[in-house]
Amino acid sequence: MASIQSLFFGIREYLSPVLKNSKFKETGCITPEEFEAAGDFLVYKCPTWKWESGEVSKRRDYLPAEKQFLITRNVPCFRRVKQMEYTEEDSETQVETEDGEEAWVATHSGRVAANIEEIVQQIEGEDDEITKRMSSILIEPETEKEEVDIPDYDDIPDIEDVVEDDDPAALNTTSNVVATHDDGLSDKILQVRTYDVFITYDKYYQTPRMWLFGYDEHRSPLTSTQIFEDISQDYAKKTVTIEAHPHLNMSLASIHPCRHAQVMKKIIEKMNEEALKKFELLKQQYGNSPNAPQAEQAQVRVDQYLIIFLKFMSSVVPTIDYDHTISA
Repeated sequence: MASIQSLFFGIREYLSPVLKNSKFKETGCITPEEFEAAGDFLVYKCPTWKWESGEVSKRRDYLPAEKQFLITRNVPCFRRVKQMEYTEEDSETQVETEDGEEAWVATHSGRVAANIEEIVQQIEGEDDEITKRMSSILIEPETEKEEVDIPDYDDIPDIEDVVEDDDPAALNTTSNVVATHDDGLSDKILQVRTYDVFITYDKYYQTPRMWLFGYDEHRSPLTSTQIFEDISQDYAKKTVTIEAHPHLNMSLASIHPCRHAQVMKKIIEKMNEEALKKFELLKQQYGNSPNAPQAEQAQVRVDQYLIIFLKFMSSVVPTIDYDHTISA
């Protein structure tokens, strides 16, 4: 069944035309060129992200060979979603869509961002901070770096191939904290899962798409059941499914992009509204000065798209802490 579904998705993508004209403000969709620009900005702003080329046979000709998708490795995940007990601050935020369909729910919004306005404030504040930091950076001559042994993804089994042992005598490693008794001492050790997070361009939906591959504290691949423990239950097995990665020979958990454009459009509109309000205040302060900011400077740029996208995705995977790297 999965192979038939993958074949159908592949044919559908192949027959879909490549978006040529920019429509990210009108529809929330982006072109492959805009995806590349947004990826370059993400890599510049957060060097833990980098471009990958993937399998040669799976490369898309509408993207540069060396920029097929983005990846950040070893992202920590300290706890399971069910451990995030709701408080008064942890209410849900709904992002309404225009087609009358069910709204996108931002779960644990108090822990990620209480509403769209806070996401806007976070992103705008980070841009100012980055500008200050970049001005003080001293560029040193490049030195030879020690090579890091990165495992080949072809050697890693697919999620579907990982067998879940149900041996009652096996050690239970599902708990987040275990007690050790070495030398008669008791100590609590936090067991941290890590994730490799991928962002690809979906030609059919004309938006980015996030993929997840997880490891337990022993660097063994997580099963699909374990991965769903780190995904908001409003999306697990609904919006998030296990599918074949478009550029690698493996199956990964993926957040389906069918609603991405609509939600991104709403977020961008809200950001532009807030930015224009600030622009009007600045305009009054500057008066007729030639140094007065221009209205275009207050608008969201397309190269900021993936920064906003990752903020949005944090409502789906609230415990996978990739977001802490964005403002670094």
